[in-house]
Amino acid sequence: MLVTLKEIMKIAEEKQIAIGAFNAPNLESLRAVIGAAEELKLPVIIQAAQCHEVCTPIAVMGPLMVAAAKKAEVPVCVHLDHGETLEYVEEALKMGFTSVMYDGSVLPYEENVENTKKAVSIAAKYGADVEAELGSMGKRESGAGDGSGAEDETKIYTDPVQAKAFVQETGVDALACSFGTTHGIYLTKPRLDFMVVERVRQETGGIPVVMHGGSGVSREDFHAAIRAGVRKINYFTYMDKAAGTAVAEWAAGLKEGQPAFFIDAVDVAIQAMKENVKEAMKTFALMA
Repeated sequence: MLVTLKEIMKIAEEKQIAIGAFNAPNLESLRAVIGAAEELKLPVIIQAAQCHEVCTPIAVMGPLMVAAAKKAEVPVCVHLDHGETLEYVEEALKMGFTSVMYDGSVLPYEENVENTKKAVSIAAKYGADVEAELGSMGKRESGAGDGSGAEDETKIYTDPVQAKAFVQETGVDALACSFGTTHGIYLTKPRLDFMVVERVRQETGGIPVVMHGGSGVSREDFHAAIRAGVRKINYFTYMDKAAGTAVAEWAAGLKEGQPAFFIDAVDVAIQAMKENVKEAMKTFALMA
């Protein structure tokens, strides 16, 4: 069933858990995520990120995501992740997305506030909710980096006092905070500051905090983040990697002369992503 971000965050708050938010840049990942959520009977957020436009355009994936959410046996929020322009944000809303993230975190604070306020106003016309970001995780959502493993000096940790002003000025429904995570593959062990999350929650009166760069974080750190107040966890890179690894192993196991069919590779990829997503969901729901 299709629900809003507010509705799904209410479930998270009541249960004191986090809801997994999984990018679905193709039909295979969409099937894997919805299938995992239905098997575990857990609510889920499916996301389209603007940086994945090169994989499958939102014009193609968006309607599929909304249709899949409506047919699902569990609550599903369809969310735009890292919308970089207000025009793209509204494009997603017109398709029936129930939640959008406007990402102005790389802009000066005042400009981020003004654009986020506009995003909230636009979303209200469609009955949708808004997530914004304050601070910076460093790398792009796509996970691109220099591969050196060095600490990313472009990270800017979220200021809890500034977060209070930001939430009050913009009226957002969830806030992505920077507290030590990084988009993409972790090349060094993350150093997470859970006090940032706790103080943001205190200063803002309990706004749902969103954790970006969730792939590769330990189960113990996930649980600590959830206890601190994280209610939405974005997860994609390791799910995508699980599919690639599984397909590579499947291809390597083919007998000499045995044909490799794409349809078989697709099934291998879906099953690998589904199992990876199920483990993540169980962790976020404090089931594992």
